[in-house]
Amino acid sequence: MLENTSLFTPSEIENAVINEVLEEVYYALKQKGYNPINQLVGYLTTGDASYISSYQNARNKILGIDRAKILQVLLESYIEK
Repeated sequence: MLENTSLFTPSEIENAVINEVLEEVYYALKQKGYNPINQLVGYLTTGDASYISSYQNARNKILGIDRAKILQVLLESYIEK
């Protein structure tokens, strides 16, 4: 049985989901032979979903998240490190 209870804010949960989706999309693009960083940057700057392969449902996963929120999570993560 767990002794400690952890509380998470909705924001923390949302950020964790976004990070998980980014990892899944990254690896799907890498498996297909693409440069995942270039593809993700292309998508995030233009909004053109064709930058993201549909392999392993990557396109649908990333389209379910607002691009501005993805950028916010990435920037927060960068600044924290």
